[in-house]
Amino acid sequence: MDCLFCKIIAGEIPSQKVYEDQYMYAFKDINPQAPVHVLVIPKQHIPSLDGINEQNCGDIAMILKKIPEIAADLGLKNGYRLISNCGDDACQSVKHLHFHIIGGTLLSERMA
Repeated sequence: MDCLFCKIIAGEIPSQKVYEDQYMYAFKDINPQAPVHVLVIPKQHIPSLDGINEQNCGDIAMILKKIPEIAADLGLKNGYRLISNCGDDACQSVKHLHFHIIGGTLLSERMA
């Protein structure tokens, strides 16, 4: 499989790990859009939010349950933005489900 995030999980491509457990891997974005910008990815390859199904929804629930703790550990006490782009029209650049945790400053209300 030629998936960038699968290669990061496998340790084939270096990353700055923030958190890891049996369900997910979180690491610093190499092109941060805010003082804190971390990507959270499931260890299981799921192409996008559209790929969530009965077999993998438990893993996604564990990820979503853990994200607030990761955000708190990153010092995001006053809020953060959670983003998941889904598909080409949303500019999903890597076809592996991922969540951006963005914060550390007052973010613009404008999303585009």
